[in-house]
Amino acid sequence: MYIKRVSGPRNVTLPDGTILSRGDLPPADTRRWVARRKAVVVQAVEHGLIGREEALERYGLTEEEFLLWETAVRSHGIAALRVTKLQQYRQF
Repeated sequence: MYIKRVSGPRNVTLPDGTILSRGDLPPADTRRWVARRKAVVVQAVEHGLIGREEALERYGLTEEEFLLWETAVRSHGIAALRVTKLQQYRQF
């Protein structure tokens, strides 16, 4: 068994003490983005597990879309990423 060499850390410890690893990231071919998957990608970028450019390329996201996810998590938490809550948390 071979371990794939990756740039950057293999895992990071989040402020709440949980460990986030590359194995916890959603698959690159993810099409259905639920709030939890979005939050994992945002946390991975925020804590240096993967770079922003790597995340955008891997998941086919636009800079604007990812920025909206980051802003929602910072302002209102993971619940703001739910599609049913968009209007409630939308900033005008």
